Amino acid sequence: MNMLDSKTTYHSPIGLMTLASDGRHLTGLWLENQAHFAETLADDAVINDTLQVFIDTKSWLARYFSGHQPSIASLPLAPAGSSFRQAVWQILCEIPYGTLITYGEIAKKLAVTMEKASMSSQAVGGAVGHNPISIIIPCHRVVGASGSLTGYAGGMDAKVWLLTLEGVDMTTVFIPKTAIKKPT
Repeated sequence: MNMLDSKTTYHSPIGLMTLASDGRHLTGLWLENQAHFAETLADDAVINDTLQVFIDTKSWLARYFSGHQPSIASLPLAPAGSSFRQAVWQILCEIPYGTLITYGEIAKKLAVTMEKASMSSQAVGGAVGHNPISIIIPCHRVVGASGSLTGYAGGMDAKVWLLTLEGVDMTTVFIPKTAIKKPT
């Protein structure tokens, strides 16, 4: 990390978000309290609401949450991760709005790209789960092979909300019993 590492917040319909930047690129976007929250954010990142990348990202998010489909390519993204994770995140960026893909389908695409006979769906799941730019890199569009809304670092309620916003036919998917909150 460098001295230009900055952060800001955005109030979305699904909760407070933290955005991170290296000064030029968006490097992180996390829902408050999500798994792996800000794990790539420098401890000494400074609050800076005036960075152009933050202004552009907040505009992108406002359009998205208004039901529009802004282009991922319109933002300068620079998520930090291994080459394997980068390859998985690139596939995520290719998933059209309102469309779902399974971890297995991503693994098959990755195997072809990497010229391998096969790829582990579990390894893909790990990379999807560590996506540092939530929503914009649409990890919420990934489901289990059976249509199970398996895991989402931002929480199952947020995943369902995002998919509904995008017009996904929610009758084709289900929330696994292990993800249903039990009354306390």
